[in-house]
Amino acid sequence: MITEGQVIDLLREGLYLVIICAAPCLLVSLVVGLVVSVFQTITSIQEQTLTFVPKIVAVFLTLMLCASWIMGQLTDFLSDVVNNFSVYLM
Repeated sequence: MITEGQVIDLLREGLYLVIICAAPCLLVSLVVGLVVSVFQTITSIQEQTLTFVPKIVAVFLTLMLCASWIMGQLTDFLSDVVNNFSVYLM
């Protein structure tokens, strides 16, 4: 039978994995948003679409570059959970 500690460990590992997998996209979005914000402040352009389009493009490119790494991380975690599934049942 699975114990409370094992459940907490699984949840902790899962949340850590989500943070690690989301970090590249979030960091790129943060940097692009900061650069666009500085550009808007310097040029006094207050166009709303100027903030979203570069972020969307940058996050899309980051996902294209990091997709295989993210999938590898998720696959490793899932295979560990499936391989240890019998431990959780007993």
